Amino acid sequence: MAEIQRVGDLTVHVEGQGPQTIVMVHGWPDTQALWDPQVAALRAHYRCVRFTLPGFDKAHPRRVRQLDEVVAELLAVLDAVSPHHPVVLLLHDWGCVFGYALANKYPDRVSAVIGIDVGDAASREHVASLSAKAKLMIAGYQMWLALAWNLGGAVGDRMTRRMAALLRAPGAPSAIGSWMNFPYHVQWTRGYPRTPFAPAMPMLFVYGTRKPFMFHSEAWAAALAGLPYSEVHALRANHWVSRNAAEQFNDLALGWLARLPPQKATA
Repeated sequence: MAEIQRVGDLTVHVEGQGPQTIVMVHGWPDTQALWDPQVAALRAHYRCVRFTLPGFDKAHPRRVRQLDEVVAELLAVLDAVSPHHPVVLLLHDWGCVFGYALANKYPDRVSAVIGIDVGDAASREHVASLSAKAKLMIAGYQMWLALAWNLGGAVGDRMTRRMAALLRAPGAPSAIGSWMNFPYHVQWTRGYPRTPFAPAMPMLFVYGTRKPFMFHSEAWAAALAGLPYSEVHALRANHWVSRNAAEQFNDLALGWLARLPPQKATA
């Protein structure tokens, strides 16, 4: 049974046992339920921590959240669940954007990172690697979701659910709505500050190949694969790799985690 903690506006679920803590951060249009297959596979050996991102739960206040604010809320979760030991971050989609920023700012709080499907997205190298068609597709779905955020209400929610269905997102439609689109509003107004992630800790990057464009550049993936204890793997899946190829992904994650050097406590 999960232990429930309240950290600010977030309801944090802690399941499993083990010396290491894995903090799972989802993306759009998901909730903490995205990680059900991973918790089932990992909880026998690791403490699995998950929550619905700030603003992605309809019960949260509907407002824009800046990058520093989200990072501060993630840090508060780390401080609550693992105050003396660094954690492993398991990230997907916008969770990668927020989690990479956290790891860049507080590298001593993160022992390792597992990133799913989003690497150096929006970097100069990534943008240069995209075809004109891919750029139009990215602009199309993101601007649609930004518009849905601004419209809000029933119309915005229907627009959001329609796009989620078109992209084959695994989340329940009842949990999807325009309230979780604020990152796209920010993306097409002022934009989140982006620093390409060059991890100071071991990283496993897993991406899906069954999609019309990638969210990383080949140069970034090649550089990552050359770092100590870091690996890059492609799986036959769409953007939601942890669901489309759950068994393969879980096996990769468990094997990689077992090969990592022991972590050290923080002050």
